Amino acid sequence: MRHSRIIITTAAAAMTLATFAGISLAGATAAPATTTVARTPATKPATVSQDNAKAKALDYLDYSSFSRTGLIKQLKYEGFSTADATYGVDATHTNWNRQAALKARDYLDYDSFSRTGLIKQLKYEGFTTAQATYGVKVVGL
Repeated sequence: MRHSRIIITTAAAAMTLATFAGISLAGATAAPATTTVARTPATKPATVSQDNAKAKALDYLDYSSFSRTGLIKQLKYEGFSTADATYGVDATHTNWNRQAALKARDYLDYDSFSRTGLIKQLKYEGFTTAQATYGVKVVGL
């Protein structure tokens, strides 16, 4: 990734940038003659395949609950590359704890589980131990 740098050569420019960026320079006695500020790299726009993977991931999440790894595997099964599937899933900004709780509820709606058994099942589905434990706790086990 390329990083851009902005060189600020005057105290007035430094104060303007600080104000714009929400940085307080209160109490500063003098700005340095030259200040370097690192800018975050610009993100590349998503490719068509990445956008399609995100749309497909959102479609799946609209009607079922998934773990992150389970959803990536499903997108790969659909023909997306690992990179595009991972991008698509991560771009949904899904709360995986919530997904674990929804999946736990789904399982309890049609079968009986012990707490340990349901945690194991959720882990098998690809949820982390923390996510599985959270999901089971939310449903009351």
